[in-house]
Amino acid sequence: MSHQEELRQVEEDLERLRAEIAELRVQVGEVGPTDAIERAMLINQADEQENLVGELEARRQDLLKRLGEGGERNHAEPRETT
Repeated sequence: MSHQEELRQVEEDLERLRAEIAELRVQVGEVGPTDAIERAMLINQADEQENLVGELEARRQDLLKRLGEGGERNHAEPRETT
């Protein structure tokens, strides 16, 4: 896989993970106050996925550096996570 293809895959994975994290956070808000265990599990899942986002962002920056693009690409800027 070329660096360009890997970069595209990483960016797709980032987009997917961010959507999943947002959905998990919505679910946390929808869980009733008596479902503390379920709420904790959802929060834990979201936190784990946010860690993956951090790793993917680091990989993306490495790939951009290898491709010689650095900050020249518009979507090379780190995106906010929720």
